Amino acid sequence: MTVDVTKTAAWADLAALHASFTPDLRGWFAEDADRAARFTRTAGDLHVDLSKNFLTDEVLDALVALADEVDLAGRRDAMYRGDRINVTENRSVLHTALRRPKTDELVVEGQDVIADVHEVLDRMYAFADKVRSGEWRGITGKPIDTIINIGIGGSDLGPVMVYEALKPSVQDGLRCRFISNIDPSDVYEKTADADPETTLFIVASKTFTTLETITNAKMARWWLLNSLRGRDIVTDAASQAQAIAKHFVAVSTALDKVEAFGIDPANAFGFWDWVGGRYSVDSAVGLPVCIAIGPQNFADFLAGFNAIDRHFAETPWAQNVPALMGLLNVWYVNFFGAESHAVLPYAQYLHRFAAYLQQLTMESNGKGVRADGTPVTTATGEIFWGEPGTNGQHAFYQLIHQGTRLIPADFIAVATPAHPISADGRDVHELFLANFLAQTKALAFGKTADEVRAEGVAEALVSAKVFKGNRPTTSIMAAALTPSVVGQLIALYEHITFVQGVVWGIDSFDQWGVELGKVLANQIAPAISSDDSALAAQDGSTRGLIEFYRANRGR
Repeated sequence: MTVDVTKTAAWADLAALHASFTPDLRGWFAEDADRAARFTRTAGDLHVDLSKNFLTDEVLDALVALADEVDLAGRRDAMYRGDRINVTENRSVLHTALRRPKTDELVVEGQDVIADVHEVLDRMYAFADKVRSGEWRGITGKPIDTIINIGIGGSDLGPVMVYEALKPSVQDGLRCRFISNIDPSDVYEKTADADPETTLFIVASKTFTTLETITNAKMARWWLLNSLRGRDIVTDAASQAQAIAKHFVAVSTALDKVEAFGIDPANAFGFWDWVGGRYSVDSAVGLPVCIAIGPQNFADFLAGFNAIDRHFAETPWAQNVPALMGLLNVWYVNFFGAESHAVLPYAQYLHRFAAYLQQLTMESNGKGVRADGTPVTTATGEIFWGEPGTNGQHAFYQLIHQGTRLIPADFIAVATPAHPISADGRDVHELFLANFLAQTKALAFGKTADEVRAEGVAEALVSAKVFKGNRPTTSIMAAALTPSVVGQLIALYEHITFVQGVVWGIDSFDQWGVELGKVLANQIAPAISSDDSALAAQDGSTRGLIEFYRANRGR
């Protein structure tokens, strides 16, 4: 039975603490020289400083008690074990099995899950080696230099984010592009300067029926065949079939549909219904990344996930980084009214990380119904957003520093840059890190009116230049942005999201909210083109917009 967290003793304790709670990061640090050390934790290779959060010993104790009262350990163990915790779809949630070593054992409902995972991984690695070595060639015998992934949601956001994060590890002479939007402009831009003789498409759709993905795949197939016909390479049905077989592979389990498209089922890489899309980059969905960075780096990437999985499974809550970060998010959302959460990587290669987390967190925890079908008893979810590095400082940091909204923020940085460069004898990465450190310091401690006056500022301007401080942040650092560290960062936020879902009593692994629009789009599509009876059935607003479209498209 789902626990109503608002009825627990720990929730009452947190409410009482909040009622008399006055954040005082300046005072707390002044009174406790060991505060930073006491509230800094390690998970894998991640150094995580929680000391600039609204965290005291009493709050920590109450959060840990809350984890126990909602049976976080039991829910975690049920997930790892393969219990069907995705209750609305009656599915296991086993993304953690995707990164377990081959020597592990996990049998779920009679199926050897680890063996299944590594069978696919072995096939992925063998295929990646063929592409990377030039053994896999296109229809004219040329090796592949461009990989275009076609997917949407988790089949796009994960691979593109990881590819961008690990660009320094990409093999010379290879490049990846990603098509997701059904807007034809996306296909056009990604293929405009590609050579059809050296391009490999990966079509990622578990069911091979995803509207956007299959539509884009058909456009890509048309581009390939039309381009090759223009070069007199495709001249008949046999050469057309050969071109598709050489230039398309699939990430799917619907082998009949894959074959009907023209892809050899032997070149289809499957995954399972216990892998949610937003948790799938470490499955066959990561094939473009595996090809780009190579099997060994991809194995290191998976090992990074596993390091955080083990930390989450084995570490007491008071030292458990994903548990504490998830519980702190609950503290901010439910007691301080925080509605958004910023993720600010001071690492340009992580420039798509916030976009990736938007799906992970908001699709998972944007729910108004608990797992037992009853309405939620608390606010749930946050709006995740962010941009890398100093770009954000010159855009939206003003709101975080001096605005009226509380916006908790996670700052991420690495000690060793991929490309150390000096300018005028100065290490630019150190200047970059100075900004990383300065922002969390300014947000925590602010600047008082007296400090502003001491700088000689005119009295009329003092209030405008005061920074109240007490803006909570978490600082996450690693030695370098390696494949393992990227895997660790993803797993960290997966488990943060899980923790919050458990506290709120929701099913974090379904996504019914995305389904209604898909159904309506299929119903509306005939009205857009020519079906007047379908047009007449629409509401007034939809009908008026379609009529505008028809008039301006010449329909």
